[in-house]
Amino acid sequence: MRAVIFPGQGAQRRGMGRELFDTYPQAEREASEVLGYSIRQLCLEDPDKRLGDTRYTQPALYVVGTLAYRKWREDGAAEPDRFAGHSLGEYCALHAAGAFDFATGLRLVQRRGELMSQARGGGMVAVLGLDPARLRGLLDEGGFGSLAVANDNAPAQQVVSGEVDTIAELVPHLESREIRCARLNVSGAFHSPLMLEAKDEFACYLGEFRLGDPRVPVIANATAAPYRAGETARVLAEQIVRPVRWTESVHHLLDAGVAEFVELGGKVVGKLVEQIRSAPRPAPAAVEGTPDRVAAPNPVVAPRASVVPPAPVVSPPALPTVPAAPAPAVSGAPPGPVAATPANSLGSQVFRDRLGLRYAYAGGGLYRGIASPEMVVRFGRAGMLGVLGTGGLPHAEVERGVREIQRGLPDGQAYGVNLLADHDDPAAERDVVELLLRLGVRIVEASAFIRMTPALVLFRASGLRRGPDGNPVCDHRIVAKVSRPEIAEEFLAPPPPRILAKLRAEGALTDEQVRLAAQVPMSHDLTVEADSGGHTDGGIASVLMPAMLELRQRAARRHGYAEPICVGLAGGIGTPSAVAAAFVLGADYVVTGSVNQCTAESAMSGTVKDDLQGIGVDDTGYAPAGDMFEMGSQVQVLRKGVFFPTRANKLFALYSHYDGWEEIPAKTRALLERTYFHRSAEQVWDEVCAYLRSRGRAEQIVRLEAEPKLKLAQLFRWYFHYSTRLAMTGDEQDKVNRQVHTGPALGAFNEWVRGTELESWRNRHVDEIGLLLLDGAVEAIGAAVRTWQRTLGLEPLAAPAREPAAAG
Repeated sequence: MRAVIFPGQGAQRRGMGRELFDTYPQAEREASEVLGYSIRQLCLEDPDKRLGDTRYTQPALYVVGTLAYRKWREDGAAEPDRFAGHSLGEYCALHAAGAFDFATGLRLVQRRGELMSQARGGGMVAVLGLDPARLRGLLDEGGFGSLAVANDNAPAQQVVSGEVDTIAELVPHLESREIRCARLNVSGAFHSPLMLEAKDEFACYLGEFRLGDPRVPVIANATAAPYRAGETARVLAEQIVRPVRWTESVHHLLDAGVAEFVELGGKVVGKLVEQIRSAPRPAPAAVEGTPDRVAAPNPVVAPRASVVPPAPVVSPPALPTVPAAPAPAVSGAPPGPVAATPANSLGSQVFRDRLGLRYAYAGGGLYRGIASPEMVVRFGRAGMLGVLGTGGLPHAEVERGVREIQRGLPDGQAYGVNLLADHDDPAAERDVVELLLRLGVRIVEASAFIRMTPALVLFRASGLRRGPDGNPVCDHRIVAKVSRPEIAEEFLAPPPPRILAKLRAEGALTDEQVRLAAQVPMSHDLTVEADSGGHTDGGIASVLMPAMLELRQRAARRHGYAEPICVGLAGGIGTPSAVAAAFVLGADYVVTGSVNQCTAESAMSGTVKDDLQGIGVDDTGYAPAGDMFEMGSQVQVLRKGVFFPTRANKLFALYSHYDGWEEIPAKTRALLERTYFHRSAEQVWDEVCAYLRSRGRAEQIVRLEAEPKLKLAQLFRWYFHYSTRLAMTGDEQDKVNRQVHTGPALGAFNEWVRGTELESWRNRHVDEIGLLLLDGAVEAIGAAVRTWQRTLGLEPLAAPAREPAAAG
């Protein structure tokens, strides 16, 4: 395969294009008419020394690059398989790929150059010898966190952008460490958030044109992936503020099978390509004690329902996602290369960028560490978000898990930690948050919250700082799981002022953090949880999603947030069709749960996983939630082969009917002690008291002794703790009392993989399952589109007109 690439600024030189202007005099005249000056004189003579001025550099390079491509084709070369261009060169690539005509592209780059030349107060520095991760670390350590790595040109060639004074301080900082660097002669901080004003103006200008889609894949600087249908204008606007991901773009081309690179219009980026090709590409290391496995699913063991995914160059159908916008990421770009597939483009680019992911896919934080450190590391190395399950775990175990994840993801890959609401003990919830802050955790998955709490607000607001553009930068991210609109509204609103004031009075927040908190929602990423394993309100995805998307729009209109809100979907996701349905419903990302607990990485006991791998879609039921017992909240659990759902519901019925243990008929009490508890009520109460004392809540014992109804609730809650322990340890003596949180999605997955190697949980790995589901979703969406086209007698839509529309 062959790719044609075009250089950007830096490739200009006096005398360039002489042969081209002689060959194409009509194009020369057209360019001069559009620009209002002689393009030939500028390029060949440059009498006024303007070729280094970005207002003139950009049109000159565009004209030379596009004409060079025209001549190359007319000399007999076949159309290439891919295009790419460095910064300004991307316009040459898009023109060559048919996205717009010669004059339209020239008008665009002329306006782009004018807007970029108006930028003031910024600067740029080229840095040699450091890769992006090492450079980012050096910047953060030196107090230069506000600077952006604007160009990743090659593994050892980066460009940094930022405020001019900070850039001036950076140069001696680097030189004192014997790091080669050079200040660039520019007036603005190009490809950084300081260019937001120029980006907004350029986006308005782009709206005056009807831009088409490239007929040959063009790799975008901003995404390091091919342009998607209908996104040419949006991505070009974003390019002004987004980094130039040239190294990743070349890796994408190499992974797609490109063997030959042809540079037209200069001799700059070809050299960068050679540096990239010759440099070693880091590969993720295996988790200690776990055999290496390829990230892509093995076609030999693919489920029988799977269809070979389309070729990497094919983009999936346009999906209803939030328009992408620059958003501060909580971690660096996902490490290591990945073969480009349409799965990379499913969902929201905003969600992927700000959390540092390759895929809009997450694995939820399954209770009591079922979502283990090993599971989170597997997800992180694959470019997916894994969440450590911490509910019910002591602090020491949580800390051990987080540190294990951090060792397993040394290159800054994203990970999250579950934060389960503690309705009984807010102080314990605060302790967990302070532990996570001390460990440097930057993403939490908030579960089972029915109101905003001081601990949750502390995590969110303590990660706020002001960015170079004046807008809040959110270093702490909350991915909120909600199933009810009134709770979603609280997460979509800024933190409650009364809680902010209380935290400020404590000295837990600064005045600046309190001011910034009023400008951001509690959560930019809202996971809508339909009927699922574990805690559930039994919601229906097709009902919940439209309602939640409308709430998002209202929140955005009301509060005017600078950063978009993403809405994901969880619950019932266990097959490619379910993943496809989620994205078609408007989800920006998907979250799986039940399918992950029956894998090699799950901390669930092997005997329980043996049972889970054989369940069907109707083998689950509902029971009261132990941590929210008195509220009547429910969890979805395994029903096949156990008595837990029936017995748990019996306990709730007894609690609702009686006001204390002694009021329950003696025969029933004896049955509970013999078959449920396997010990006396007095022994159960002793264990409850020991637990409360261990948590520093001994004072509650006196109150519970005085209120029989509350004491009864605690006795019954003990059964839920006991039943969970049976499942986690795989106890065979009392397996009928096991409490196993799971949903019918696992049954659907089991059916999908039946008859393949994945039928056994020992061959299931969470990252490989994720890729199977995403790739299968792409095929499912494509098949559905083709079916509707046949049903309605539709032909593929023609490409949009490429002539400029009349200015409005």
